[in-house]
Amino acid sequence: MYPFLSKSYKNAYPFRLSTTSYIYPDHIIPNVKMLAPYLDEIELLLFESNINSLPTMQQIKELSILAEQFDLTYNIHLPTDISISNSNASVRRIAIDTLKKIINDTSYLSPSTYTLHISYDEDLQDRKSVNRWQELIYKSVDELLDNGIQQSHAISIETLAYPFEWIEEIIKAFKLSVCIDIGHLIINGFDVKKVFDKHLNNTSIIHLHGVENKKDHVSLNRLPLGHIDRIIGILKTYYGVVSLEVFSFENLSTSLTFLEKHWK
Repeated sequence: MYPFLSKSYKNAYPFRLSTTSYIYPDHIIPNVKMLAPYLDEIELLLFESNINSLPTMQQIKELSILAEQFDLTYNIHLPTDISISNSNASVRRIAIDTLKKIINDTSYLSPSTYTLHISYDEDLQDRKSVNRWQELIYKSVDELLDNGIQQSHAISIETLAYPFEWIEEIIKAFKLSVCIDIGHLIINGFDVKKVFDKHLNNTSIIHLHGVENKKDHVSLNRLPLGHIDRIIGILKTYYGVVSLEVFSFENLSTSLTFLEKHWK
């Protein structure tokens, strides 16, 4: 028997409060059933592109029924084990085809956003490598949007370990949106307020979690003290989705308590 949250946080904030579909060590449906009465939205973690790891159409229909039953919405985190920026054309092709299928299959849920990781794994100082990476992303996004995705803004590009400026022109060119992962910004030494102010009008979702000793996705009560007031100030001006991107009941429960305390 899994523990329940102590209270509902539905409509508690000006933004829609979300958390991940892996709070309990179980599959997506049991997690959603446990969390749906307490939160506005669930971030469906589709981290693995293996067909056996993705929800079936039957499960997607069940998620839709739960959404209606509990006044719940979803956002979707697309797989992180595929790459649209890989130098190998066949690897990129598999990634694009996989993303199209997932987006098409889950469109039934009308998710608030599809969050996409576009990683960069080369030398940060190698300008030629960065330029090539940008060219590959541009080509891949063009192909991804070329077939059936009606709203490019539904895809949000997540802030990762490289300067976000590197990808801003692509976001602008294709009218994509932004996923600001506050923990990623902190752990990589970027200015959270600067990034938020720059992308406020185009941010679909904020990923919020604690950071301690270079480890992220922990409870909010592990946030560095110097960041807390600034982050609360940011949230007070934001009306999209805020996902507490943690992966255990303990980290979620303490994060909810922490957010409620500091909000007041």
